[in-house]
Amino acid sequence: MNVLLAVATKHGATRGIADAISEELAKLGIDAPVRNLETVLEPGGYDAAILGSAIYMGHPMPVAQRFVNTHEDALTAMPVWLFSSGVLGTDTPVPAQPSIELDRIAERIGARECRMFGGRLDNEDLSFGERIVTRAVHAPEGDFRDWEAIHRWARGIGQSLLIDQPAGATQVSAA
Repeated sequence: MNVLLAVATKHGATRGIADAISEELAKLGIDAPVRNLETVLEPGGYDAAILGSAIYMGHPMPVAQRFVNTHEDALTAMPVWLFSSGVLGTDTPVPAQPSIELDRIAERIGARECRMFGGRLDNEDLSFGERIVTRAVHAPEGDFRDWEAIHRWARGIGQSLLIDQPAGATQVSAA
């Protein structure tokens, strides 16, 4: 089974989520190394895709949007899961609403699931302009990724991939 696991990330929080997904899939015997989305030339050679993007001001990163627009036909022909990171805080999360754009992308390509995970904000990683924006929207600093939820979600994807394995694919054994 050939699984594309690719992310668009700016400061590495989304990459960290993808790394956790890759590790969880590996426990099930599924090899899905993490790739940067901008380096993926063609998704058509894969049996399934798991795509992630950081969300900034309610929008997926432009490289993620371009990738889906360019490869929409190939993505609709395979099982796809989407995830994002970017929600900051717990009591009053910022942004308060999930990304409507990402939901539209998921619907357009027939994604099996579109999941938003908490993000991470470290002011030391930000440019001057980014620090101004985070202060203006009162974004709390910290790591809000729920690792247990991420691992559980990845296991669910892995189990689905093992059940739905395409005809002729190499059998993957659960570890």
